[in-house]
Amino acid sequence: MTSRFIILLFLLSVCHMNGQTNTEVYLFDLALENGNPILSNPKNISNNEGYDNQPSFWDDDTVLFSSTREDQTDILRLNINEGSTSSWVTNTPTGSEYSPLRIPGKNAISAIRLDLNGMQRLYEYDLKTGESAGISYLKIGYHVWYNDNILVCTVLVGNQMNLVVHNLKNKNNYTYQTNVGRSLHKIPGTDLISYISKENETWEIKSLNPISGATKKIANTYKNEEDICWLDKNTLVTGSGKSILTYDIRTEVAWDPIIHFEQEEINNITRIAVNPSRTRLAFVAEESPRIIVQKQLEAYNARDIDAFMETYSEDIKLYDYPNSLFLEGQEKMRQRYRTFFESTPDLYCEIKNRIVIGNKVIDEEYVTLNGSKISAVAIYEVENGKIVKVTFVD
Repeated sequence: MTSRFIILLFLLSVCHMNGQTNTEVYLFDLALENGNPILSNPKNISNNEGYDNQPSFWDDDTVLFSSTREDQTDILRLNINEGSTSSWVTNTPTGSEYSPLRIPGKNAISAIRLDLNGMQRLYEYDLKTGESAGISYLKIGYHVWYNDNILVCTVLVGNQMNLVVHNLKNKNNYTYQTNVGRSLHKIPGTDLISYISKENETWEIKSLNPISGATKKIANTYKNEEDICWLDKNTLVTGSGKSILTYDIRTEVAWDPIIHFEQEEINNITRIAVNPSRTRLAFVAEESPRIIVQKQLEAYNARDIDAFMETYSEDIKLYDYPNSLFLEGQEKMRQRYRTFFESTPDLYCEIKNRIVIGNKVIDEEYVTLNGSKISAVAIYEVENGKIVKVTFVD
């Protein structure tokens, strides 16, 4: 058996339909120096195994986000000034909550509830009593409050989302564009909402006036990154990889990187939010690729085929160095190697050296197979919390 075949067994994958990437929520102090945003005082405010995501600010000193506990996702409220003081807003045994936002004029939040039976609806949650009530019958993916009666939201239709203005008072709905992204924001100092149009190959940031229905292109996204927010009515912020970038819509110059994070644990920055006074910024980052590669190592050594394959993307690609593709897709891999796991009790991999560079993990490995030990090198590439590519160097 060749070393490539042996290491190949280390690389099976499957993506569960309901699987979620392990993510963390980070909070920074935000200041402007000569018009340039400066981030400081970083904190991991979720620090939790599992899915922590979709931060928004209740006020300048309080942040809301979705967080995993006991195999479900609930809404957590954090008092920033008091540090570790936090409280759970929701506790729904029959479902999970996502994308919390403050409801204008109420001591309540709105959040998307995904029930165990597959029902997905927008609910209101009273912060004092914890009681909940349905807001809309639409299958809403993401939303933003224009005022206390009007929601701008993305509604799930088939395999895409459409931009809908939903009037809660008269129950009218108006679809203004098909195929849009998840990032919806009020543009500071205006009566407009920004959204991401995915109609063209290059995604665009557009504005919508929910009353008149007028839309207008603002700018192209940065490399089709769909998560943005606004520092002011002229300055956009986005994340890409390990970097934060800004764009001045007045000058229409290219996106400008303002900070690059060298920390291993900050990857694939998404879901950016800024507090009302523009003094704090939160974003979501994926865990270090080292962690997901380590999980597949442990699953391999346990010969746990399901846990092993869960660390890989659905369209995982395996290469011989430098770029010779020899296997693609999780189903082919599962079928080919399930029997091997079951029939090979003497199978073990240990790491001699591991290097992490950006989203890549380079492992020098010793694989034991029925008493024989084989040395090999594997280069893993991680995106969205899954291993998407492996290159073997003999």
